[in-house]
Amino acid sequence: MQFSIKRILPHILVLLGFVILSLAYFSPVLQGKEIYQSDIVQFIGMSKQQKDFKAETGVETYWTNGAFAGMPTYQLGARYPHNYIKKVDAALRFLPRPADYLFLYLMSFYVLLLVLKVDYKLAALGALAFGFSTYLIIILGVGHNSKAHAIAYMPLVLSGIILTFRRKYIAGFLLTVLAMGLEIVSNHFQMTYYLMLLVLILGIAYLVDAYKKQVLPHFFKSVGILFAAVILAIALNATGVMATQEYVKESTRGKTELTINADGSPKVVSNGLDKDYITQFSYGFAETFNLFIPRFMGGGNGENVGKDSATYEAFRKLGATTTQAAEEAKRAPLYWGDQPIVEAPAYVGAVILFLFVFALFLVKGRLKWWLVGGTLFSLLLSYGKNLGFLTNFFIDYVPMYNKFRAVTSIQVLLELCIPVLGIFGLVRLFNTFEKEEEKLNALKYATIITGGLALLFLVMKSSLFDFVGVNDGFYRQNYGQDFVDAIREDRKSVFTTDTLRSLILVLLSAGLIWNYLKGKLKENLLIIGFAVLLMFDLIGVDKRYVNSDDFVSSIKMNKPFEANEVDKAILQDKSYYRVYDLVSGRSKPSYFHNSLNGYNAAELKRYREVFDFYISQNNMNVLNMFNTKYIIAQGEKGETFPYTNRDANGAAWFISELKKVDSANEEIKALDSLDNKHVAVFAKGKDDIIPTETKKFNVDSLASIKIVEHKPNYLKYASSNANKGFAVFSEVYYGNGWKTFIDGEETEHIRVNYTLRGLEIPEGKHEIVFKFDPDVVKTGSSIALASSVLFGLLLLGGLFYGFQKK
Repeated sequence: MQFSIKRILPHILVLLGFVILSLAYFSPVLQGKEIYQSDIVQFIGMSKQQKDFKAETGVETYWTNGAFAGMPTYQLGARYPHNYIKKVDAALRFLPRPADYLFLYLMSFYVLLLVLKVDYKLAALGALAFGFSTYLIIILGVGHNSKAHAIAYMPLVLSGIILTFRRKYIAGFLLTVLAMGLEIVSNHFQMTYYLMLLVLILGIAYLVDAYKKQVLPHFFKSVGILFAAVILAIALNATGVMATQEYVKESTRGKTELTINADGSPKVVSNGLDKDYITQFSYGFAETFNLFIPRFMGGGNGENVGKDSATYEAFRKLGATTTQAAEEAKRAPLYWGDQPIVEAPAYVGAVILFLFVFALFLVKGRLKWWLVGGTLFSLLLSYGKNLGFLTNFFIDYVPMYNKFRAVTSIQVLLELCIPVLGIFGLVRLFNTFEKEEEKLNALKYATIITGGLALLFLVMKSSLFDFVGVNDGFYRQNYGQDFVDAIREDRKSVFTTDTLRSLILVLLSAGLIWNYLKGKLKENLLIIGFAVLLMFDLIGVDKRYVNSDDFVSSIKMNKPFEANEVDKAILQDKSYYRVYDLVSGRSKPSYFHNSLNGYNAAELKRYREVFDFYISQNNMNVLNMFNTKYIIAQGEKGETFPYTNRDANGAAWFISELKKVDSANEEIKALDSLDNKHVAVFAKGKDDIIPTETKKFNVDSLASIKIVEHKPNYLKYASSNANKGFAVFSEVYYGNGWKTFIDGEETEHIRVNYTLRGLEIPEGKHEIVFKFDPDVVKTGSSIALASSVLFGLLLLGGLFYGFQKK
């Protein structure tokens, strides 16, 4: 028992150190403050209605009317029954946010290096290089929490896979199930998809190695075990996975039926996102050096250059006060790369990149080629449209690649691979397998390559680069040539400062290794020296972009929106209606009202198309059919006011004609001038319940249909009609979960007017109920429960076997 404690104590101390570091970096959380994350503010606005409903009723709703006229909550933080893997995740994220994600970064990468048989001290060093990589900190600053969440579990998934290939079949299987289950819990399928691509590269490396060593049966046995582990991990998350898979077909990530754009031009139909949208954020070739020199391309779109800058002086010359000029100098537009906007550079670190290059000359075999392959693969794909032939190939032929945007995000793979190989450079430095001459040569080449590159940039910067950004024309037009010259001067200044910084860090790193090889420095001191350099290097850059200034009181994050006088006036109306806000932004309206606005990367496709065609153009005919009673607008003097639309159709209405058209194009085009109070259109469908021809209905003056009860997931109407009729409801159609009942008897409704619900109602008085009760949640929850029980039994069995074997 004493021996076991002695073995485990260093790991406990390392993990405790990670906790302290995570809390120290985000120290304001200890004062009860929260980091202000712009994307999370938007998320809070979007999810307010469902959270309020849960607080009031104790029931989870899987539909919200708060955004986009109605949508499922599957991508808005929905909670599912029997999702026990989520509880494991919550236990691991015990620190206040965002310190919890930083801890996960460090812990997960530490486990990966331990599995790769790296000494715990070097594993801790590698965890620092990964966890404080600038991009991983930046995404916490802006609120890409689910992305950070998924990235944090990537090393843990790789740990399980590597254990399995190392013939630790039981441990590898159990760890892969757990880690992959946690990875899927994060609900960022783009990052999980990129991880899969890296795993394929790892698999190819193991396959080649197995072929050379003639152990192919072991390779395929490992693959079979891992396949079973992934299936079980998916089953643990069955509800979320199945609901997302069902929803994605109806979302903007699915295939459209339209062949025209909103302006009438032909539309390139695909089963994913448009190429231009996918590649809008593409890494420039020169931006590659941002990985080595933080502000090589100026940094971000809003850099703090201070009062001693040319930008400050330029604003003073334009007539700004000292205070105004100082404020403008805090957000100088220094970025001059190819992307539309960049918050901060994706800086990996001069120190760890030096070690990466050093390792290239010492590390050999399968590990090296997997990590180098993963690094180059992610870098090449991040170039997007700048390396069009490769990107187009992946978009056109690689399954699911066209479902994701912002191709630069794939650089998370190189941010994982580079620290692993860099640490293995130190592993090889410390062992006796390589001769001292090889180590000295590796040091010489690494110093020449990295230091020489920095020196070249310093000496030749004016000849190599013009420091001109894509938006400089705009600044010239609005502020004049002198201002643009000042911006270029500051770009050169930060370029020089950071290049010199990287050069010094390279020389200090080389000096540490040189002194070790000459016997002047012990192994532990070398590790401490590199830890100090790494922390200085990465945290020094991280703090430029995410620091204590980003924290606010918790109430400001928990309640980020305040109702203005217009909102308060509208909220006095207790009837059922929608609001279209032209003033307040995308998600604030959802915080207070049933809104046509919203902010989400995967809204319902048909609604987005109607929005682009008509709502964004303020087409009143279409706004009426969505029961838009209030439009928040600005007057001539900039004052905000609520326009009351008395022509809104209401919650439901009987029509006299249900008109058939031949295609989705005709259906959406008809909405422009359709008399939608009396006529509805529908396109041909394959479903038996879709009418096959135009129908007419008698609607007398006494016919009525009114909403009598409304909740996010439940709508009740009372209808009265002397004749058989057809009613249109101002609710977004979503066939996967909305169930319809007339007088308690289940029936079917159809889609009309491209995106609304329609229902044929018998004559007489009736009660009509719409209830959102998706079968996918019931089925998925049953699978998740059974899978959790199975995994629990397998885990207990594996632990028992392990102890018994010892």
